[in-house]
Amino acid sequence: MGRLFWKFFLFIWLGQMAAVLGTGMLFWAERKNFEGRMGGSVERLPPDSAELDSHRRPPPPPPGAFGRQLPPGGFGEPPHPAGRGERPPQDRPMGPPGMHLPVFPALAGLLASVLCAAGLAWYFARPIRQLRSGFDRVADGDLEARVAPGMQGRRDELADLGRDFDRMTERLQSLVEGQKRLLHDVSHELRSPLARLQAAVGLARQQPARMDDCLLRVERESERMNQLVGQLLTLSRLEAGVAEATELVDMAELLADIVEDARFEAEARQVVIAYDAGDMAEIRGNSELLHRAIENVLRNAVRYSPEGGRVGVAAGKRGQVFQVRIEDQGPGVEADELEAIFSPFFRGRAARPGDGHGLGLAIARRVMRVIGGRILASRGAAGGLVVEIEIPA
Repeated sequence: MGRLFWKFFLFIWLGQMAAVLGTGMLFWAERKNFEGRMGGSVERLPPDSAELDSHRRPPPPPPGAFGRQLPPGGFGEPPHPAGRGERPPQDRPMGPPGMHLPVFPALAGLLASVLCAAGLAWYFARPIRQLRSGFDRVADGDLEARVAPGMQGRRDELADLGRDFDRMTERLQSLVEGQKRLLHDVSHELRSPLARLQAAVGLARQQPARMDDCLLRVERESERMNQLVGQLLTLSRLEAGVAEATELVDMAELLADIVEDARFEAEARQVVIAYDAGDMAEIRGNSELLHRAIENVLRNAVRYSPEGGRVGVAAGKRGQVFQVRIEDQGPGVEADELEAIFSPFFRGRAARPGDGHGLGLAIARRVMRVIGGRILASRGAAGGLVVEIEIPA
């Protein structure tokens, strides 16, 4: 038994015992006092009542009527053994009754209080021991520890605390697994350009005539690694909740720059970007993060669109939010992957080799969380992917 059990037990038991014994002794004392008053009082009739009673009583029969002398008390009354001038026995005060304590009721109440206190203490201490065991398991690295299944029959604050503990461990488990997965994906993403860098260096040593091609490959892979590290730093800063400087951002100017840069990239693949600008607004946030988030979504749409395809961009104020809708004509995303595409390094089944690192949409979602917005993905009516960004206006 833990210390908390004995504390609960002691306080509850003492309180119950004091209440039971105090109440019992009070009733016992009142009863004895009442019996003492009733037993010690002298039962006397008032003079007029005695005279009235003598008139109502029938006269005694003459002497010798029944062959014997009636007792002085009248017919049917026993003679007073004490003689004349003494009070009858019923007029004498009775002595105080014996002071006997109610031992059996007191023991019964004491036993009942012990059992009740032990049950209540066990009821409160048992879930706390389960929580302590769960915390010990989590401290030892077992993030699969759960305590709510052992509290299924409870409907109180301790059961709510157990469910909160399970939610905490589930969240910790998902975070730790996400960090492990992120470390694995980062290692995988960095290993590929490093391998190509080593191959280019080896080829330059073996064939000095191809030095220019090898240097071009080294430059390309270095730039790719630089972009990857920059995206990772941005993602890490957003997940850590590092505050960014906020300002009023003119969405008309911001979207115009993003669309213009995307059109320059889309011309190489003859992809048309149709931009429909509605009611513009000013948004309070970090202009650099907003630019990166929307640009990542639009560049993904251009990258996955077929040659000669079309990307639609519609933006404007819708009530209390500013909405940006981006729709492409690419292969789209399966229904079970619409939420997973916002996870770092996730690539759907339709992804092609060299289609990026899978961090663009993850960064976009983190940015939306920072500024209080949201980003959703859905399948287009004619195929492709539709991404909607909603920002508080």
